[in-house]
Amino acid sequence: MLDTDIVRSHFPALESGAIFLDNPGGTQVAREVIERMQHYLQHTNANHGGAFHTSRASDVVVAEARQAVADFLNAERLEEIIFGQNMTSLTLHISRSLARTLNPGDELVVTRLDHDANIAPWLLIAEDRGCHVRWVDIHAEDCTLDMDDLEQQITSRTKIVAVGYASNAVGTVNDVQRIVQLAHRVGALCYIDAVQYAPHKPIDVQELDCDFLACSAYKFFGPHIGILYGKYALLDQLTAYKVRPAGNLPPDKFETGTQSFESITGTLGALEYLAWLGTTFGSEFAQHYDTFSGRRLALKQGMAAIEAYELEISQAMLDGLSSIPGLHVWGITDTQRLYQRVPTFSFTLDGWHPRTVAEALDQNGIYIWDGNFYALSIQQCLGLEASGGLVRVGPVHYNTSQEIDKLITALSTLSKHK
Repeated sequence: MLDTDIVRSHFPALESGAIFLDNPGGTQVAREVIERMQHYLQHTNANHGGAFHTSRASDVVVAEARQAVADFLNAERLEEIIFGQNMTSLTLHISRSLARTLNPGDELVVTRLDHDANIAPWLLIAEDRGCHVRWVDIHAEDCTLDMDDLEQQITSRTKIVAVGYASNAVGTVNDVQRIVQLAHRVGALCYIDAVQYAPHKPIDVQELDCDFLACSAYKFFGPHIGILYGKYALLDQLTAYKVRPAGNLPPDKFETGTQSFESITGTLGALEYLAWLGTTFGSEFAQHYDTFSGRRLALKQGMAAIEAYELEISQAMLDGLSSIPGLHVWGITDTQRLYQRVPTFSFTLDGWHPRTVAEALDQNGIYIWDGNFYALSIQQCLGLEASGGLVRVGPVHYNTSQEIDKLITALSTLSKHK
């Protein structure tokens, strides 16, 4: 079991005393991230490919970070990892390359549960290429994907299926392995947005057999940078939109311009922290990952330890929110189904606009989000967009049950003053 006192000692921002429950929008960074970035900027700050010492040193640490991400996702090779500004930019970029493989009449499948970064790029290329977009509906009562509808939307004309691993709005975890199988059955590619999933549970792209998977380091305790995994054969075949002197092999062909090398190095720090977590607190999970060794094993153990701890804190969060009169949680609320969600909880409170709730909690030193979180489609499905959207709280493994209690107390007070 995680020792939260030891865990929290790795996060300098927590010393402020604030309660950070804004984690679905971005977590606080581990001390290892700060140390890595500071060292990079002091000692190895240079551009890529130079003949001099700092450039060579920069290239070495970037390659090490790329390998660490490959280990984190269990990619087959480090060249399958592409860095970029964020998941949205990376998806817009790679979608342009994928558009060249499409013809008029081809079909793309998107879901109403997704962040718009995994919807809008596909809508744009469909418009450009004369393709048809097919939408997968949700079950509004628990904000889960309608899997029967998804099966119906995937046809012999489907070329790309875009789906989220976990909803950034309501926390639902989707059966992406099944969705990948359905896509591949008709010869389509599957693109997974794992931004909201990556901080909470282990990922194995080889087991999933997904074609692409995107995530963001700033959601799993690292700096502001995005990550895209793609099967090497696909990345090699695709035409990249890039300047002419750039490399023609993955990942160079897709990393346009000068990267944020200090952020890439900070990502290495985040993964070093997660590996430390696995080595320190995750040995009991080693038996579940007997095919792994070294850093890959440590990272899987770390994420398994996080998942186990967050299952308990999710129970406390759900129990607390459910006790407040006039508060409605949107998404899975059955405590027997907590494994089907991540600890991202969104709600509405009778008589309160979501922004007003966020402002009131800020006065109590509790940081949370409100609005639509770029998950526009689901908020429209639920009829919430016009009224300000949702209030979103999201604990991670450095949050404590005492912090959850303080949140519930503050919300209970608000509920009595409509």
